[in-house]
Amino acid sequence: MAQFAAIGQRLVARSGLAVLAYLWIPVALAGSLLLGLLFGPVHVPPGSVVGIVAHHLGIYQEAPNWGPAEDQIVWNIRLPEVLAAALVGAALSLAGALFQAVLRNPLADPYVIGTSAGAQLGVTIALILPIQFAVAGFGSVQILAFAGALATVLLVYLLARSGGTTPVVTLILAGFVTSSFLVSVTSFLAVVSTHMSQIVTWTMGGVQVGEWGQLGLIAPIILVACGVALMLSPQLDALLLGEEQAAHLGIRVERLKLGAVVVASLVTALAVTLAGIVAFVGLIIPHAVRLVYGPGHRVLLPAAAALGGTFVVLVDLLARTVVAPTQLPLGVMTAVVGAPFFLHLLRRGRREYAS
Repeated sequence: MAQFAAIGQRLVARSGLAVLAYLWIPVALAGSLLLGLLFGPVHVPPGSVVGIVAHHLGIYQEAPNWGPAEDQIVWNIRLPEVLAAALVGAALSLAGALFQAVLRNPLADPYVIGTSAGAQLGVTIALILPIQFAVAGFGSVQILAFAGALATVLLVYLLARSGGTTPVVTLILAGFVTSSFLVSVTSFLAVVSTHMSQIVTWTMGGVQVGEWGQLGLIAPIILVACGVALMLSPQLDALLLGEEQAAHLGIRVERLKLGAVVVASLVTALAVTLAGIVAFVGLIIPHAVRLVYGPGHRVLLPAAAALGGTFVVLVDLLARTVVAPTQLPLGVMTAVVGAPFFLHLLRRGRREYAS
């Protein structure tokens, strides 16, 4: 595995091939978006799909030759879902890369400090509440999932902090204990309520976009978070040397760790509001990108975000079409696709991790 990674990194370093080594990533993302838009459980001719999008963007002004049902399917259902899937994949992959940098563990993922458990509890509370509410196009389920995820991360961080520092091992242990407790509370509430099936459906994952306003609110936040994470990349590179060495280089380690955890938790919570619990994305995508492009975060972070978006769009397409018109849970599909791939990577790289 180390030999494979070295070959990939030498390939990237060559000036003549560097452009091709990186260019395929946005091309793959654009291709996955196109495939997700063209195909679905309801057949819409490719020409009509392109025409509908062009018509709504003001590019195609002639009289439409498609029906209102096709227009509704492509513009108000399929396109928002495809874009939301890309945002979910980008957010989870970015969060995974940040958590792996902060915890200095390539097996860390966005849910390592209890984010998913907090979101699940928020969803459960929203479903059993006698009243429902909405803010900016988000229902009570999405809002409380978001609030639960962020509140849990804040609680875990406060529990782990001691003497002005936040030891990595303590952070992981606090996250594990808090997550276990919240899962137990969620299970209890699910059993005593009448919403067991809804809770299970949410926890299995699936892109849920009620209107364009949700994307209009979430997309800019995720893009800004990507920019902030990229600004932190030189400090994250220094952190790879160890906390003491990073501090000697002038890095304010605790501030860096807090900032990275907040950004990672924010984008994870946003992904949860769009798609529920989607596993393995934040684990395997940064891991795979690191094997090819190396640990440098200036490349790792944007590459992981783009490839994460590509991965989730394609898996969501499979979930929508494999047994159409039934839609399989996105979280189940990412686990089915991601778990064997990750085990393969882990098996090939076991000697590298042992050292």
